[in-house]
Amino acid sequence: MNKIQHRLVIVVRADPVICGHSVEARNLAEAARLRGFDEVRIVTWPIERLQAAGLPLKPLETVMPYSDGIFVDRPAPVGDYKVPDGRYLAGLVGRLVELFTDGVPTVCMSLYLSPHTLAVAEALTVARSTGLPVNVTTIAEAVGSDVTNVVKHAVEEGRLGAAAHILSAYLSQDVCVAVSEYTRDLIVGEAAKVDAQHGTRYAPQCEDRIEISYPAIDSSAYVGLADADITAAVEARGLTRDGYVMFLSRLTEAKGVEDLIAGFEQSRVADDPEIQLVIAGRGPQAEELKAIGAASPLAHRIHFLEDVGDAEKPFLMAGCAAFVLPTKPRPEFIETFGIALAEKMLAGGGPVITTVTGGVGEAVGDHALIVPVNSPSSIAEAINTAVLETSAAERRLLAVQARDYALQFDRLAVFDKLFDRLPRAALAA
Repeated sequence: MNKIQHRLVIVVRADPVICGHSVEARNLAEAARLRGFDEVRIVTWPIERLQAAGLPLKPLETVMPYSDGIFVDRPAPVGDYKVPDGRYLAGLVGRLVELFTDGVPTVCMSLYLSPHTLAVAEALTVARSTGLPVNVTTIAEAVGSDVTNVVKHAVEEGRLGAAAHILSAYLSQDVCVAVSEYTRDLIVGEAAKVDAQHGTRYAPQCEDRIEISYPAIDSSAYVGLADADITAAVEARGLTRDGYVMFLSRLTEAKGVEDLIAGFEQSRVADDPEIQLVIAGRGPQAEELKAIGAASPLAHRIHFLEDVGDAEKPFLMAGCAAFVLPTKPRPEFIETFGIALAEKMLAGGGPVITTVTGGVGEAVGDHALIVPVNSPSSIAEAINTAVLETSAAERRLLAVQARDYALQFDRLAVFDKLFDRLPRAALAA
């Protein structure tokens, strides 16, 4: 067995059994293997804990396998049932300590500050206390909800300790990045509130340290799809090419699906019995949205798909007449980038319709039809434009322009830019 010379550890909420930044972890892992890392370890939570948390898990049988050299570690809990949450965190930290002290030069990246960057910071403290050799370089990526859900609440409640815990752990890492300018500004703004309340100096450090690293997407899964394969995938779902409006994301109130259904009803495509509405995804609002769809006068043309896998998704995106994600800000969630939108732009097909909530504007640039939040009538107008008023030649041109923009999010481009920020010693085999 060859000795491991260079390892990447990625600490994330879930390996890709949910959408969004879990898929980013997969893409960074695959890019690391292509860029010469001998081994990648994705350290995450046991499936049963993810299920208990109510996360919208993809069916495991639809998740594509990793390449050779990529392993998923799901540390078992440590201790007894009296400390239910701490048991799993102890298992996570313990596994990281083992990886940090086995003599392998390691880069460790954490996605989500809470709890993953906190776990990495603690594991490093423990690893160094063992007296064993520790050769670890760290990257912490703030996704956004880790700030809105934890730091923001701590600031609102005047809880210095909770806010300081996260911000200090974040700034203790070798490289600090955020997934968008919006997210960076959000962190600096919340840090400034902590400083104003408590006399600390987190905001200047965040302003100086945090750089942008957009989410990594496997563009090869979306670019260059064969027309025949797109048509076959679409028809396998009982649909027709350019004959449906599509949504694909988590089914939560923040994604605006109810507004989309209302907009579909109000649009002129409602008069065309051939145009369908496809809502693909899983999430906590699924049953409520299905009930809304069932009560619609167009219920027979509204289709909910819960089993769209990684392999099928690009083809359904490429085959749609328009892709609509009318995301809107909610107290519990704000879209900090918009990975599904960038994926759709890479796949081609009909125009993207969305809002500019949070970091969405960075994901789509000038290559989407923008509607206000909470505006079904505006969604209806945008659907009319995309489906009924855009010629085939215009659609092809818009698709090429959108794809060219979205290629900046290719996983190798993102990986190279991110890892160029590391000290040369961290990248030496």
